[in-house]
Parts: sequence; structure tokens; C-alpha cells
Amino acid sequence: MKSDIEIAQEANMIPIEEVAAQLDISPEDLEFYGKYKAKLSDELLDRTKDNPQGKLVLVTAINPTPAGEGKTTTSVGLGEAFGCLGKKAVLALREPSLGPCFGIKGGAAGGGYAQVVPMEDLNLHFTGDFHAITSANNLLAALLDNHIQQGNALNIDPRQIVWKRCMDMNDRVLRNTVVGLGSKMDGMVREDHFVITVASEIMAILCLAEDMKDLKKRLDSIIAAYTFDGKPVTAKDLQATGAMAALLKDALKPNLIQTLEHTPAIIHGGPFANIAHGCNSVRATKAALKLADIVVTEAGFGADLGAEKFFDIKCRMAGLKPDCVVLVATVRALKYNGGVKKEDLAKENMEALHKGIVNLEKHIENLQKYQVPIVVTLNSFVTDTKAETDFVENFCRKRGCDFALSEVWEKGGQGGIALAEKVLDTLSQKESRFQVLYPEDGDLTEKIETIAKEIYGAGQVTYSPAAEKELKRITELGMGTFPVCMAKTQYSLSDDQTKLGRPQDFTINVREVYVSAGAGFVVAVLGAIMTMPGLPKVPAANGIDVDDNGRITGLF
Repeated sequence: MKSDIEIAQEANMIPIEEVAAQLDISPEDLEFYGKYKAKLSDELLDRTKDNPQGKLVLVTAINPTPAGEGKTTTSVGLGEAFGCLGKKAVLALREPSLGPCFGIKGGAAGGGYAQVVPMEDLNLHFTGDFHAITSANNLLAALLDNHIQQGNALNIDPRQIVWKRCMDMNDRVLRNTVVGLGSKMDGMVREDHFVITVASEIMAILCLAEDMKDLKKRLDSIIAAYTFDGKPVTAKDLQATGAMAALLKDALKPNLIQTLEHTPAIIHGGPFANIAHGCNSVRATKAALKLADIVVTEAGFGADLGAEKFFDIKCRMAGLKPDCVVLVATVRALKYNGGVKKEDLAKENMEALHKGIVNLEKHIENLQKYQVPIVVTLNSFVTDTKAETDFVENFCRKRGCDFALSEVWEKGGQGGIALAEKVLDTLSQKESRFQVLYPEDGDLTEKIETIAKEIYGAGQVTYSPAAEKELKRITELGMGTFPVCMAKTQYSLSDDQTKLGRPQDFTINVREVYVSAGAGFVVAVLGAIMTMPGLPKVPAANGIDVDDNGRITGLF
């Protein structure tokens, strides 16, 4: 059996201008990064704003397990399947972070014969967007420390600096650091912190900004610190906005690549859903909707994280209205939720499937609260039995969901025809009455508790004294109407990753709260989740290499 990278390296890619032509994009509207990658010009995005709008299909999943669910693989395969059916479709996906590529999760190019290519480029440096975001983030940090060093005219309290440095790598020792050691000329000694680039507010801002004007307005509003009097100090106060925007000028433009079957894929932005808002850029999604009849997008991790944030943050802010949701599950993952060990998942086990399917049930119930039609798809494995798949199908139909098997990993677009046809039927026959989960005018604790109780199934929510204090300050600063971005483990509906299936009446603990004023949301950090991940005992990096001919190996 070929690995994902072997399949990708054998791909017969076509020049990116031929991919663009499928969306009626001329070469003059492309900014080329070699033969197979390009950025879409600002002129194209402006010119197509008045085009008719296509249908928006969100792909989400149950909570991830070591068995794998294949959400991105399903997204890519669904896009390829629409191509097989002669539909004008485009993918709108996130860019991968280097951290997981060298850690444990892997990249975000899909898998098998449902991948976007060039896979190695996408999973490594791509077009440099993440490097630009990292640089802009750290420029603000440098200007902040330099301002304090050069006299501190803004009266910044070094104990109330909230802006953190970042890097696009899993590195646990940088979570809590001390900077400024050395002589007086080396700056003020203080505690500092790092987050991974995908958790940076700059990433969120880039993904939510409509254009350069909106980007700069959002950058202006970033709160980097507070004064001794408790007043916020912004990036605008530090005169950082212009230079940060200059670093982000090209990163603001969406990227165009292709699938193995040459379906256009617009890839842009990449916040994680477990520690950030988990969606690709608004710019890319809106451009895709004006360039194609059907847009397939995805949100990170399980629907309790990615889909909730897609609906309640991205769609709310951008005025997007999804037309259909595809919910991905696997028989293997459902059995894992039912208590089966990873090494035993290939065996038929109806008892465990009955027990573990409650995780899928909860995600169905959650998505139905948003009034968007749902299609459940099982990402098929050869070890699945007919009894198992029939049980899942009947379970879904009894709950008002359409159902289709997906074999896109093995067969590419042809393996997604049944799913694509079911989605097309849903788009033509069922109306989306999309609504958000909570109103803007509720207070922050009401929003947190609505998500915790309605989406996660919690019985109550507790707050650390620091979180309570920060919620009060954020509200007093006039930002209590912001939506909430919950940072929690992706492995469970609760904030405890060991609680599989459908835990009920548990307690959610809000450990920390901070405002991302430029992004326009408040982050609530739950349980033990970290915004700077660490590497596993045996990192994926140990198996990655490049041969004498420049061919990369071991990248999945």
C-alpha cells in the first residue's frame, strides 16, 4: 500500500493557470509561486464581488480519536466528486501548521487519493503566510519591549503585558520563559510566554479581515498590555500597525492549488479549533463563493469545536449562511468511543458500536440547533462490516439525517459520488434556516455557559478567580458583546480528554480568559488545554528526511 506522500509525489499536476481557468480566472489575476501555486490578486477579489453566490457546504466531524476520521480527506474527496459530476466546485480549506507536521497529528492535505498537491509544499513552508504572521506577531512584541526600554512613555505595567511571542512549532519549554536577562541594555527582566502561530491573534485577524482596510483596523485594536492605571495599550498606541500590515500584505491574499484530480483548492489561513477559531479565511471563503457554484469548506477538529466556532464566530461576523453540513464519522472511531482499544478496532463489535455511537448522536443534536440540513458520512474502511454500516445508517436516518458511505481515500472522486449526490439532493430539496446559538447581547458568562451546556453537555461551569476578574474587566472595557472562542481539548465533548462517548452533567472549568480585541472575540481557556503544544515521545520529525535528489520522505 502506497503512503500519502508517495501518492502525492506520483501526481500528474497541471499548471496552476489551467486550474484557475476552471474558475474563469485569467493568468493576469494570479501571482505565481512556481508552476503549481499562486495567490489570487486583490483586483480579482474586488472584480468578482458582484458575481452570483454559490452554495456553501461545511464538512465537520465527531471528536477525533487515534483511529482517525478523515475530515480533510472527505472534504477533498467531496470536491473531487463534484468535479466527476461536472459541477463547478472549489475547496476552501486551511493551511497546515508546521507544529503537527513534526509532532503527532500530521498535516492537512487529505490522504490517499483525496489530497491537495503539491503536498510537501503545503505542509512545509507553502507561500510563507505563516512566517509572515509569526513575524508580525513578534514585531509587536519587540516594539512593546523596546518601548519599555526606551523610557515607557505609555506607562506600561510590565506585570500586565498580555501579548505573547509565537512560533510555528510545538515547543513546550517556551510556554513560560524569562526575557531580558543580562545587562541593563538587554531590556527589562520579566516573565514572557509563547503560543504556537496558529493561536496568535494575528492569525485570527488575518482570517477574519475582509480587506487591507479591515486588517489595519483590527491590528489597531490589539490589546498588547495594560498601564499601571489599568488602561489598555494597543498596537496603534505602539505605532506598530503600519509595519505589521506591511509584513502581512501578501499573506492576506488567498492561495490557489489543486487536488490530485485537478479540482481547484483555495487554501488560506490555519487557526486550530482547539485553541483558536478553527476556520480558513473569510476572504478565501467569500472569493470561492463568487467563483464557483459549490464551495466545500471545513472547520477544525470535532463539531463541538470547529463547527460551533464556524457558525458562532465566522458566519456571525462575515454574514455567511451555510447551506449544508457534512458530518464525518468512522465505524472504527465510534467503536473506540465505545471502549475498544486501537489494536482491536478491525474486529466487528456491535456492542461497542451501540455504546460509542452516542458521540455521533450528540454532534447530530448540536448541529440541528443551527437549523442547517445534515448529511452524515462514514469514511469507509475495509474492516467495516455490513452490519456495522447498516446500524449507523439506520441510526442517522431515525434522527432526520441523510446518509452516505465515502470511499474517497481509496478511490478519489469516484469514491465520493454517493456522498456528492446526497449533498446535491440536500441542497436542492432542503432549506437551510441557519441561526447562531446565542445572541450578541447576552453577557460573556451566559455565552460561555450556553456553549458548555448546549454543545458540550456540561451540568455547570466554574471559573478561576483570575478568569472572573478578567471577564469583569473585558465587560467594563465595552467588549462584553463579543462572541466567545472556547479553547479546550478536542478529544472529548468535555474538558477532560479521557471522557469519551457522551459525558453528561460534568463540570467545565474556565481556567483563563483573555480578549482578542482585534479579532473581535473573547477566548475562554478550559481545563488543561495549552496554547503552545509539546512534541510526543517519538515525534514525526524523527522519520522525515530528504534524499540526495531532494525528494522528501517520511512526511506521512
